[in-house]
Amino acid sequence: MATVNDVLDDLGARLATRRRREGLGLAELSERTGISTSTLSRLEHGGRRATLELLLPLATVYGTGIDELIGIREATPARDAPVSRTEDTVMYRLSRSPGQPAAYKFVFSPARNTPPAELPTHQGWEWVYVLAGRLRVINGDADLLLRHGEATEIDTRRPHWLGTTGGGPVELALFGRQGERVHMRA
Repeated sequence: MATVNDVLDDLGARLATRRRREGLGLAELSERTGISTSTLSRLEHGGRRATLELLLPLATVYGTGIDELIGIREATPARDAPVSRTEDTVMYRLSRSPGQPAAYKFVFSPARNTPPAELPTHQGWEWVYVLAGRLRVINGDADLLLRHGEATEIDTRRPHWLGTTGGGPVELALFGRQGERVHMRA
């Protein structure tokens, strides 16, 4: 079992790794947390001890608990196995009721960064919320870049594609009447 000193000694590197994994720079994390960039830098390099006042905003931005953030509890896996998996995408069903709308969590690897030559279309609408990372959305003529906490509506009758910017993984939740018929390329 890790001691308090072990946890605190590893915390800076753990925070830096988490920030990079989320695709955030120090300035962007500073904006979201209200913690100065110099304080965040000192936390990551071990020049400042973490306090509850510093850890709470970080845990909120990362959507996790403090125990997971500081490493005394590992991240818990999704409660169910993936319903679909491809080379660059893993999909989990979030909603448990048989009714609509259906909700799914997608995790795109950084390799999913190039849209196919022909973008798919199908009936319906889908709503996307970015949980982590940076999501590229092509919908007809629109080419959007969404970040953590941002959302968009997709008219799936128009050619569309969702992917990464190539800089890191992306996690998103997808909601829609057509959720049962989410189309993924194998």
